[in-house]
Amino acid sequence: MEVLRIHITAWVASFRNPLFVSGFQPTLPVPPLSTIYGLISAACGDYITPDKASVGYVFQSKGMSVDLETIYEFAGKLVANPNITRRQFLVAPELYLYTSDMWLEDAFREPRYPLLLGRSTELASVDSIEKIELDHVEETVYTGTLLPFPSGQLTGTLHALPTHFTNEIPRRPQGIRPFIAVTKENRYKGESLEDRSMGWGVYMHGEH
Repeated sequence: MEVLRIHITAWVASFRNPLFVSGFQPTLPVPPLSTIYGLISAACGDYITPDKASVGYVFQSKGMSVDLETIYEFAGKLVANPNITRRQFLVAPELYLYTSDMWLEDAFREPRYPLLLGRSTELASVDSIEKIELDHVEETVYTGTLLPFPSGQLTGTLHALPTHFTNEIPRRPQGIRPFIAVTKENRYKGESLEDRSMGWGVYMHGEH
């Protein structure tokens, strides 16, 4: 299967855990699909959803830390109260984005809007874009990715996450379903796609 492999890096990244509204803000260990489709939409300068592009991805980082952040909470007209909170972030993140939609190559070579791995301050850049073949295999290893739940072969943390958000304000989550965030190597037996040069499986989300 021919795909684009787009290597994206940043200094830091954080992905909001929807279970935490106030207080300590932990990060998800891997980006949700809504972040991936937001990234693609920014590159294209257009609203891209899972029915317009199929994607797979593997995410890595070199560690996790915590920072103090000032949040301004609006209490009324022109009144904002500062509130200091602790927020987790991931250090030196790398995203390997896979897509069979070759028309996205031009978008990532010259992104229409800034690329982000999380919040508006977490700028990312494209390091490389390659055309590669994903092999059909009967057994592979998944790591650093998000996979549909349930699966009797995979272990990780379970999260209910949207696949994307609506395009109008206020944005509303769409396609919420349970996913497994796989952060450690999980061997999977069954029909899969694999990037043999990297040694990991690639699960493709979305439909044409």
